[in-house]
Amino acid sequence: MTTTSTTTERVRTVRAGTASGEVIRCGVSDAMLAELAVSVVFFYDRPLDEQRLADGLAVALGRVPMFAGRLRSTGADLEIVCSDAGVPMVSADAPEALGEALGRMTLAASGYVDHVAAQAVHEGELPLFTVRLTRLADGGTALGCSWHHVLGDVQTFMTLMRAWSAAVDGAELPEVLPVEDREAYLASVLPERDSGRLGFRIPGPEEAELLGREFAVAARANRTVQVYFTDAEVARLRDGFEESAGRRLSVNDVLCAHVVTAVRRLDEDHEARTLVLPVNVRRHLGLPAGGLGNVLGEIVLSCPADADPAALAAEIRAGVEGFLTDHLSLRTNRDFLAGLGRERLRECVPLGFDPEAKTFTLSTWSRSGVYELAFEGHRPIAFSPAASVQLPWVSWLVEGFEGSGHLLTVSLPVRLAGRLRTEAGQALLHSHRAADEQLPAIARQMKKLA
Repeated sequence: MTTTSTTTERVRTVRAGTASGEVIRCGVSDAMLAELAVSVVFFYDRPLDEQRLADGLAVALGRVPMFAGRLRSTGADLEIVCSDAGVPMVSADAPEALGEALGRMTLAASGYVDHVAAQAVHEGELPLFTVRLTRLADGGTALGCSWHHVLGDVQTFMTLMRAWSAAVDGAELPEVLPVEDREAYLASVLPERDSGRLGFRIPGPEEAELLGREFAVAARANRTVQVYFTDAEVARLRDGFEESAGRRLSVNDVLCAHVVTAVRRLDEDHEARTLVLPVNVRRHLGLPAGGLGNVLGEIVLSCPADADPAALAAEIRAGVEGFLTDHLSLRTNRDFLAGLGRERLRECVPLGFDPEAKTFTLSTWSRSGVYELAFEGHRPIAFSPAASVQLPWVSWLVEGFEGSGHLLTVSLPVRLAGRLRTEAGQALLHSHRAADEQLPAIARQMKKLA
């Protein structure tokens, strides 16, 4: 571990101490995400010991070494070299107290996370994972993490975080399933037949230019809004939807349907649209939780104009139950790209990114265990995605503060984002909240929370 200091920050490179020498060959699912980073922030209401965190991270990197590795391009293929090149860990002080910090946590330039340079890492020298530890003015701590999506999905990240937490607190380290050839591994576990639907499209020159423009203007054209739902209002929402739909529904079914239809109404959008819900494929295929990589599919639903939210919730439930036959497309994707050629992967665009068609993508991270991540015995009081680029119609759903309720983070065009905070927007979003319902103290501190 090497350490350097500046007047405002302390920077160290955390390493496991030994390089495994493992080389992980990335698959189609990884290559499709090779231009993206994922960033998140955990908040703790007390100081965390910097040295203990660094020492624990070194142990965790020994367990999940690819996070300390580097990306290597070999022709049309990508490889993760587990070289133990290290993870930059920055420690800094901030003048904000916890309440103010919570209100800034979704801003790309909040200063609580160092976003991985997703495209630049292809040169093979930059880190695939970064950590920033910020000591807040009132003694709280913000722990910001960013990882290159080629490393894996949220479950992969949480495997590392569980190892980190266990190493700091002296608990048993989680089981990890290393996969050196991800494409071959998927080929061995995927059903012979799936939905037959491609999980991406290849845009023509005009659409490609439009999508490039969306990235260029994203920071000016869109805003991120967070909406907090209490457990009680979600229970009422679920009861009402189940009665209307005449069947059992999950909390996720209900919240996804409610959020999508409410946003469409606030947008005064009366067109048929597409809803994309990313899915962790592991449990559908019976794969171990410690399997690393991007083991992701998606449920793709066509939402009719002015969709009834209870009916949409029932459609989501049917999509989950029939996922393997109706929505899984990983083998179809592999077979198509085998003919297209891996060198053209960068031309492919996931179905969920179609801002012109207002395609709504909602990723659910609930039950991923973020509020179980104790350091020195202390669990986080808040957690949030912290997107480096505010792309429109992209959203995430996680448990709310201290694990209670649910927190929606959604990026929308500026005017529509503003409508969510209006009186009419609040009435629609919280139509099942009791007038006398008390929000958690943390939520009351966040002035911009919808």
